[in-house]
Amino acid sequence: MAIATIGGGAQIGDGNLAEISLSVIPAPLTATATANLSVAQLTNGILLGSPGASAASYTLPTVAALEAALVNSKVGSSFPVSVLNVDGSGSGVITLVTNTGWTLVGLMTVAATAGTVQLFRARKSGDGAWVLYRYG
Repeated sequence: MAIATIGGGAQIGDGNLAEISLSVIPAPLTATATANLSVAQLTNGILLGSPGASAASYTLPTVAALEAALVNSKVGSSFPVSVLNVDGSGSGVITLVTNTGWTLVGLMTVAATAGTVQLFRARKSGDGAWVLYRYG
Protein backbone atom coordinates (compact mmCIF):
# COMPACT_ATOMS: atom_id res chain seq x y z
CA MET A 1 0.00 0.00 0.00
CA ALA A 2 1.43 3.35 -1.03
CA ILE A 3 1.43 6.31 1.32
CA ALA A 4 -0.58 9.24 0.01
CA THR A 5 1.52 12.20 -1.09
CA ILE A 6 -1.25 14.69 -1.82
CA GLY A 7 -2.16 17.29 0.77
CA GLY A 8 -0.47 18.39 3.95
CA GLY A 9 0.17 15.04 5.61
CA ALA A 10 0.31 11.31 5.18
CA GLN A 11 -1.88 8.57 6.56
CA ILE A 12 -0.39 5.17 7.24
CA GLY A 13 -2.77 2.22 7.45
CA ASP A 14 -6.53 2.43 7.33
CA GLY A 15 -6.81 5.35 9.72
CA ASN A 16 -8.37 3.42 12.60
CA LEU A 17 -8.23 6.02 15.36
CA ALA A 18 -8.70 3.36 18.05
CA GLU A 19 -5.28 1.83 17.28
CA ILE A 20 -2.29 2.89 19.34
CA SER A 21 0.56 4.49 17.44
CA LEU A 22 3.81 2.62 18.15
CA SER A 23 7.36 3.65 17.44
CA VAL A 24 10.76 2.16 18.16
CA ILE A 25 13.40 3.92 20.25
CA PRO A 26 16.76 2.73 21.53
CA ALA A 27 17.34 1.98 25.20
CA PRO A 28 17.91 5.15 27.27
CA LEU A 29 21.46 6.44 27.57
CA THR A 30 22.98 7.77 30.78
CA ALA A 31 25.06 10.64 32.10
CA THR A 32 26.46 11.00 35.59
CA ALA A 33 28.34 13.96 37.02
CA THR A 34 29.11 17.03 34.90
CA ALA A 35 29.53 15.85 31.30
CA ASN A 36 29.84 16.87 27.68
CA LEU A 37 26.90 15.15 26.02
CA SER A 38 27.46 13.21 22.83
CA VAL A 39 25.14 13.54 19.85
CA ALA A 40 23.88 10.02 20.62
CA GLN A 41 22.97 11.01 24.19
CA LEU A 42 21.08 14.07 22.97
CA THR A 43 19.22 12.44 20.06
CA ASN A 44 18.41 9.17 21.83
CA GLY A 45 15.12 10.52 23.17
CA ILE A 46 15.63 9.64 26.83
CA LEU A 47 18.64 10.59 28.92
CA LEU A 48 18.90 9.16 32.43
CA GLY A 49 20.86 11.63 34.53
CA SER A 50 22.47 10.66 37.82
CA PRO A 51 24.29 13.79 39.03
CA GLY A 52 25.16 12.54 42.50
CA ALA A 53 25.15 14.66 45.62
CA SER A 54 26.00 17.92 43.85
CA ALA A 55 24.67 19.79 40.85
CA ALA A 56 25.75 18.65 37.39
CA SER A 57 26.06 20.54 34.11
CA TYR A 58 25.44 18.63 30.89
CA THR A 59 26.96 20.56 27.98
CA LEU A 60 25.23 20.08 24.64
CA PRO A 61 27.29 18.83 21.69
CA THR A 62 28.23 21.52 19.18
CA VAL A 63 25.74 22.13 16.40
CA ALA A 64 28.48 21.20 13.90
CA ALA A 65 28.69 17.73 15.52
CA LEU A 66 24.89 17.44 15.57
CA GLU A 67 24.54 18.38 11.90
CA ALA A 68 27.33 15.97 10.93
CA ALA A 69 25.15 13.21 12.37
CA LEU A 70 21.80 14.57 11.13
CA VAL A 71 22.80 15.16 7.52
CA ASN A 72 19.22 15.26 6.24
CA SER A 73 17.96 17.85 8.72
CA LYS A 74 16.39 20.97 7.29
CA VAL A 75 15.16 24.18 8.88
CA GLY A 76 12.20 23.23 11.05
CA SER A 77 13.42 19.69 11.74
CA SER A 78 13.06 18.80 15.41
CA PHE A 79 13.35 15.99 17.90
CA PRO A 80 12.35 15.49 21.55
CA VAL A 81 14.80 15.27 24.43
CA SER A 82 13.62 13.93 27.79
CA VAL A 83 16.00 14.22 30.73
CA LEU A 84 15.09 12.11 33.76
CA ASN A 85 16.87 12.66 37.08
CA VAL A 86 17.26 9.16 38.50
CA ASP A 87 19.61 10.08 41.35
CA GLY A 88 18.37 8.73 44.66
CA SER A 89 20.20 11.27 46.81
CA GLY A 90 17.74 13.98 45.83
CA SER A 91 20.32 16.74 45.93
CA GLY A 92 21.77 17.00 42.41
CA VAL A 93 20.15 19.48 40.03
CA ILE A 94 20.89 18.84 36.33
CA THR A 95 21.47 21.90 34.13
CA LEU A 96 21.74 21.73 30.33
CA VAL A 97 24.44 24.11 29.11
CA THR A 98 24.76 25.69 25.68
CA ASN A 99 27.50 25.10 23.14
CA THR A 100 28.48 26.62 19.78
CA GLY A 101 25.45 27.12 17.52
CA TRP A 102 22.75 26.67 20.17
CA THR A 103 20.14 29.06 21.53
CA LEU A 104 18.42 28.01 24.77
CA VAL A 105 14.83 29.02 25.48
CA GLY A 106 13.41 28.50 28.96
CA LEU A 107 14.82 27.20 32.20
CA MET A 108 17.37 24.47 31.42
CA THR A 109 17.27 22.63 34.75
CA VAL A 110 15.90 19.30 35.94
CA ALA A 111 14.97 19.32 39.63
CA ALA A 112 17.05 17.43 42.19
CA THR A 113 14.32 14.90 42.92
CA ALA A 114 14.61 11.29 41.81
CA GLY A 115 11.99 10.59 39.17
CA THR A 116 11.73 14.20 37.98
CA VAL A 117 11.62 14.46 34.21
CA GLN A 118 11.94 17.56 32.04
CA LEU A 119 10.94 17.68 28.41
CA PHE A 120 12.88 19.62 25.81
CA ARG A 121 12.60 19.94 22.03
CA ALA A 122 15.54 20.65 19.74
CA ARG A 123 14.68 22.49 16.51
CA LYS A 124 16.87 23.51 13.60
CA SER A 125 16.41 27.25 13.15
CA GLY A 126 18.93 27.84 10.36
CA ASP A 127 22.13 26.55 8.81
CA GLY A 128 24.47 25.88 11.73
CA ALA A 129 21.84 26.99 14.25
CA TRP A 130 19.59 25.00 16.59
CA VAL A 131 17.29 26.04 19.44
CA LEU A 132 16.59 23.94 22.54
CA TYR A 133 13.18 24.70 24.05
CA ARG A 134 12.00 23.63 27.48
CA TYR A 135 8.37 22.62 27.63
CA GLY A 136 6.05 20.43 29.60
